[in-house]
Amino acid sequence: MLETAKPDLRPVNPRFSSGPCTKRPGWTPDALRDAALGRSHRAKVGKGKLKQAIDLTRKVLRVPQDYRIGIVPASDTGAVEMALWSMLGARGVHMLTWESFGSGWVTDVVKQLKLDDVKVLEADYGLLPDLGRVEFDRDVVFTWNGTTSGVRVPNGDFIPADREGLTICDATSAAFAQDLPFDKLDVVTFSWQKVLGGEGGHGVLILSPRAVERLESYTPAWPLPKIFRMTKGGKLIEGIFEGATINTPSMLCVEDYIDALSWAEEAGGLETLLRRADDNAGVIADFVEKTAWADFLAEEPDTRSNTSVCLKIVDPQVAALTQDRQAAFAKGLAAHLEKEGVALDIGAYRDAPAGLRIWTGATVEKPDLEALMPWLDWAFNEQFSTFESAA
Repeated sequence: MLETAKPDLRPVNPRFSSGPCTKRPGWTPDALRDAALGRSHRAKVGKGKLKQAIDLTRKVLRVPQDYRIGIVPASDTGAVEMALWSMLGARGVHMLTWESFGSGWVTDVVKQLKLDDVKVLEADYGLLPDLGRVEFDRDVVFTWNGTTSGVRVPNGDFIPADREGLTICDATSAAFAQDLPFDKLDVVTFSWQKVLGGEGGHGVLILSPRAVERLESYTPAWPLPKIFRMTKGGKLIEGIFEGATINTPSMLCVEDYIDALSWAEEAGGLETLLRRADDNAGVIADFVEKTAWADFLAEEPDTRSNTSVCLKIVDPQVAALTQDRQAAFAKGLAAHLEKEGVALDIGAYRDAPAGLRIWTGATVEKPDLEALMPWLDWAFNEQFSTFESAA
C-alpha cells in the first residue's frame, strides 16, 4: 500500500452526520432569538409559531392544499407510529423493507399490532425489492430513502393512481432533498433533524384526503395511546393540523425549524435544495469512480441516495476479512477522520454492512465535501497500515 500524504485542505465544517444533520450555512444561536420561550404553546404566540412552521412546510415542500400537515411528538418515529397504529387493520398490508428502519416497521406491524394479513417484500442492503410485485389493493408501508443503506426508490412511477389501499411513506431522509409525488402518497412523515438540520424530538405528519377518510371511517381494534389519537367522535381533530399539537413542543426547536425553512425559501426553494443535495452527492460519485477501495452500497445508480450516501470497502484484502474484522477496519477508518477533525460521525449504521455513511443533504456545503475526499484516501491508507502491522 502506497503511503498517502496528509492533505493540507480541511473541511470548514466537518459535520457529516446522518442525523441530527448539520445546521444550515451561516447558522448561529442568534437565529433563535425570536423563539416564544416561557410561553404556552397554546397561547396566541405559540399557536402562531406552529402555524407558521406548518405553512412554510407546505410552501417549501409544495404540499397540496387539501393535504393536512401536523407537528407531532417523537420525531419521525412518532409520526410513523401514529399512522401505523391509527390506520392499519382496515385491509391487508404490504410492507416493503430493504434496510433497518423499514425492518423496524415490519416488526411493529407483525409483532406489536399483530396483524394477520401482512405480506413482506424485502431485499438485502444495497438493493430494492421488486417494486412491480407490490400489491396496491393493500395498504403499503415503505421508506422512500433508506437512511441506513443509501438506497432510495427512484420515483413514484411504481405507485398507481387508482390504488385501493393507502401508501404510508417514511420520507425522513428524503423530504427537502428528493421530489416527493404527493399525489401518489397518502401519508408522508419526516423529522426536522435530517435534511434541514433541525433539532431532534419532533416529527411532521402529512395526510392526504384519502388518509383523513380512513381515520374518520375506521376504528382500530386496539386501544390507542393519547399521543396517537387524531380523531374525536369520528372526526379529524383539525386543531392538530393548525398548530394545536398533541403534547407540548419545544418552542426553541420550532423556532429553529422556522429558521431552516426560511433559509430554504430564501435560497430558492425546493429546486435549490434538490440541486444542492444532488451536487453534494455528485462529489462522492466522482470520488468513487476513481477510487479502487470504495464503492457505493447501493448497487443500481438510479437507486443511490443523494442524502445518506453509504460506501462499502471493496479492497480485496479488507473484503477477505471476517465481518467483525471488516467492521473494526471501517470503525478505525472513521476514527482517524474524527481524530483529525475532518469528518464527524460518518461510520455506517450499527445494523448495516461495514463502511462509511456521509450525509450530503442541502445544509452541507459542497466545498467541504470536496475537501473531505482526499482525507478518505489518507484515512484508508492509515488504517490499512495499522491492520497490516497488527496482522
